[in-house]
Amino acid sequence: MTGIELFDALAGELRPLTLREPGRVALYACGPTVYDHPHLGHARSALTYDVLRRYLEWRGLDVRHVANITDIDDKIIDRARREGRTESEVAAEWEAVYFDVMARLDVLDPHDRPRATGWVAEMVDFIGRIMDAGAAYTTGTGVYLRVGGVDGYGDLVHRSLDDLRASAGARVEVDEAKEDPLDFALWKAAKPDEPSWPSPWGPGRPGWHIECVAMSLGILGDDFDIHGGGNDLVFPHHTNERAEALAVGRPFARHWVHNAMLNIEGTKMSKSLGNYRTVVEMLDEHPLNGRAFRLLVLQTHYRKTMEVNPQLMASARAAVQRLDALARRAAATGADRDQGTGRRDEAAVDAFRAAMDNDIGTPEAVAVIFDTLHRANAALDGSTEDAPRLVATVVELAGALGVAVDAPARGDGVVDSAVEELVAKRQAAREAKDWATADALRGELSALGVVVEDTPAGPVWRRA
Repeated sequence: MTGIELFDALAGELRPLTLREPGRVALYACGPTVYDHPHLGHARSALTYDVLRRYLEWRGLDVRHVANITDIDDKIIDRARREGRTESEVAAEWEAVYFDVMARLDVLDPHDRPRATGWVAEMVDFIGRIMDAGAAYTTGTGVYLRVGGVDGYGDLVHRSLDDLRASAGARVEVDEAKEDPLDFALWKAAKPDEPSWPSPWGPGRPGWHIECVAMSLGILGDDFDIHGGGNDLVFPHHTNERAEALAVGRPFARHWVHNAMLNIEGTKMSKSLGNYRTVVEMLDEHPLNGRAFRLLVLQTHYRKTMEVNPQLMASARAAVQRLDALARRAAATGADRDQGTGRRDEAAVDAFRAAMDNDIGTPEAVAVIFDTLHRANAALDGSTEDAPRLVATVVELAGALGVAVDAPARGDGVVDSAVEELVAKRQAAREAKDWATADALRGELSALGVVVEDTPAGPVWRRA
């Protein structure tokens, strides 16, 4: 037993995280379809599983993290056609953009990043096994899975087949040749001017859902530990993935974890509403926004709808600056000496672990970090021997969630050396009791977005 509980969508309740192999976690998280700029919803999902992975590793578990790339899809085909390019050119361009913004968010690279087009042979083989099991049939448009023959098809969404048929509406593919409106494509027959691959059922390309099944089971094996993704994928994508595995009797994911969506200024993000935000736009607005957005994600539980607005982003930036200010104070006073030594505030560590073990309770975990930061600053004010241990605890716990507290070396906008020079000049003026010059230099620093705090150990600066 890991001591960690996660909400499992299939069970509909919190369940202990039980592993296929003690000490090792096999994690699959659905990745992007690469045809356009990633938006803030993509960033939230990626950060959710980045934080989950980081925490599991902090707890001493060996994680193998797989996240796929869907590089063939109707939207990729449509964009390639509009732009007079190949599908592979479109996918390569937007895959590179996705990788770049994930790096700017400090999202760890998955251990495996399979691309759908590299796994078509395995998908064809898997579809063949489903056909052999009598769970699929062919029509003029492709190969379809017979959902009525899969026991527990709707269990992931806790709904019956009849209920799903009645409510699916536009989310199911209309095809008069299908036996059931819910039956879905495993293989799509080739259309003119579209990419295709050979198969026993004629040329075509794989359906969306078979991609993740072939890749997750192919890399992680049967009965892997965690399957993650946005809650918009529960139906039909994850429901259909699970059905494909069940159709051939293969144990699939042990735990199903889903993150909620986000609102922009109180409204669901939508291009039609004009509140659609790309990750690049957000990151380019302010040099602190990468860390600030991660902190904002952490301040909302992953299963709750997240709110994003200018006021919350400003508050998150201010919180990042508090972390940076602590790092500067610690460096200036030598109170950063305990970092990496294992000396830490065990009460804070226990509270942090308890919060995170309870369904990755990041809001409570962040509260522990900032309470410890407050105590660290008080210890620095009093020059007490607790300061190094408390500073080290803040750095370690924030790092366990992917929030860097190494700000003195980051250079967030204004060149740090220029700021240091102005701070030194102001301090020299103060020591000479040249208050007019000191005030003028403070104003100059303020205009650069820098706040100077005078401490017993000397001045410490931070971004405003």
